[in-house]
Amino acid sequence: MPKKIDPALRSQAVRLVTQHRSEYSTERAVHVQVAESLGVSRESVRRWVAQHEIDTGVTAGVTSDEREELKRLRAEVKRLREVNGVLKSATILFAGELDPRNR
Repeated sequence: MPKKIDPALRSQAVRLVTQHRSEYSTERAVHVQVAESLGVSRESVRRWVAQHEIDTGVTAGVTSDEREELKRLRAEVKRLREVNGVLKSATILFAGELDPRNR
């Protein structure tokens, strides 16, 4: 399971990348420098910046809010399917007991 990163560290990484982009020849170079200075992986910094750009509308994609809503809805659908399965089983059981041919 991935470890939880402090949101302040994420926002600091995004802020540093945003502020210092113009000082580096490539996006990768600024990600490497920020990652090394904060003690996190370059890939983490890249993903945080990419998600920040989606959340702020700079690039297209699924925002963090939409992702959380999808996660909540998927959990609700799963729970409702389980409840529906229980109700179907109960219906079959009680229908069999109420059938006059079974008496």
